[in-house]
Amino acid sequence: MPNFLFRCAKVAARTLAGGSAAFRGAGAAVVVLLTLSLTACGGDASGNSDSDKPVVLTTFTVLADVARNVAGDKLTVESITKAGAEIHGYEPTPGDIRKAAKADLILDNGLNLEAWFGQFVEGLDVPHAVVSDGVEVMPIGEDSYQGKPNPHAWMSPVNVQIYVDNMVKAFSELDPENAAAFKANGDAYKAELQAVQNEMKASLAGLPENQRALVTCEGAFSYLARDAGLKEVYIWAVNAEQQATPQQITRAIEYVKANQVPAVFCESTVSDAPMQQVVGATGAKFGGTLYVDSLSEADGPVPTYLDLIRHDADLITKALAGTSAVASANASAGSKP
Repeated sequence: MPNFLFRCAKVAARTLAGGSAAFRGAGAAVVVLLTLSLTACGGDASGNSDSDKPVVLTTFTVLADVARNVAGDKLTVESITKAGAEIHGYEPTPGDIRKAAKADLILDNGLNLEAWFGQFVEGLDVPHAVVSDGVEVMPIGEDSYQGKPNPHAWMSPVNVQIYVDNMVKAFSELDPENAAAFKANGDAYKAELQAVQNEMKASLAGLPENQRALVTCEGAFSYLARDAGLKEVYIWAVNAEQQATPQQITRAIEYVKANQVPAVFCESTVSDAPMQQVVGATGAKFGGTLYVDSLSEADGPVPTYLDLIRHDADLITKALAGTSAVASANASAGSKP
């Protein structure tokens, strides 16, 4: 029996134990109550389940997509945040908390990405796993976050292979009967991740040395830049309530001018207005919208994590190389919030 049914039975048992004396010794009434409790959790007295599968809840859409590839058809995977949401300062709703309380496992990125997560899960009787455990962390290099871990470790497909291993372990503990399936799914997906990593490196390898600068709004590309041999430059280090100070914008303008950077970028979950100031002051092109913290809707440019990496690498290469494909790439990226 999967662990999630045992958890339902435990909840039902607590309910009965806390009842009045009339419940104790009521015989058939107790059986009915237990049956109803299990049914509310998705099962019945015979061990069948209306929902069939344990529910895994992730903090954002990128993790949900990776988790679905590992889970296959054995688990139901959902994301707390929706496509297009900004993850750093997300404020959970009462509905999110109710959803989490019914989940059988919660996955978070860790590395201080979800600042709200600790309070969110406090008091919930739900196991959770940190999928970035074991990643070689890159520190943030400046601003008030200097020295803290850069949380965007999933921007390296090599790191996501570690995420996959952590998911395989957590899913196998949740549902041991399907451990072999999770391992096979994870191995197949890791092969796809390595292929995308190889594609990205090959795509960016041809950029001349003086064009190998990735200038973005947020410092979310440290791992991608490391893998691709690019120098990362950004306006602000981490998305926060107050960002893009005049000093930060001036610093970006000075770098772009001094190094004749041909194109600059911004992310899908923030306004590109600060970067447009850099464009206006330097003559650099706006290279387009990159995706980091969220996937797009299913009919958008990055409905999966593998699409996200391919999209970003292709856009960066074309924009920095100055090809005419930038305009069409911008159009496909959609409008900014």
